[in-house]
Amino acid sequence: MLASYTRSSTARPPHPKGSSMLNALKVFTTVEVGIMVGVEFAVAVILNRIFKALPGDSGQLGRAHGGRMLGAVMPFWYIGSVVLATAWAITGWGDHGAGLVVAGIALLVVSVLMSILLLVPINNRSKTWTPENRPEDWQDQSDRWDRYHYVRVAVIVAAFALLVTALV
Repeated sequence: MLASYTRSSTARPPHPKGSSMLNALKVFTTVEVGIMVGVEFAVAVILNRIFKALPGDSGQLGRAHGGRMLGAVMPFWYIGSVVLATAWAITGWGDHGAGLVVAGIALLVVSVLMSILLLVPINNRSKTWTPENRPEDWQDQSDRWDRYHYVRVAVIVAAFALLVTALV
């Protein structure tokens, strides 16, 4: 009797099949979205302010380089976050946080649409600008990109908060 009590009190409780994989997916998705939020927040609040403070044409050249560099990875990052969160929602359907995940996905989709419709067209132009070929209204276009980007950052921060809340 004592032996059976000892064994049962130290045995792990049974886990539903696949729960460790689902937990890994939840954590990986949340970390991936969190890093994306951090990068985009840094661009909005830190990097673009640094670029504006640089003398001469340095700031515009820095923005163009950043547009080329981040423009190459962001499509995969944004769409990847939607795919990962969707996989989480499907595999975790019925969990207590499923509704929060779906709401987070909706916001991530909004961020992708904002990117495609508002930010990417400006970025595609600005990443090719040099002091010799930039248009007269280059600063206005950069400022418009910044305003759209602030809204997009707010959207992905809200999506991240929903995913984090779904974890607890």
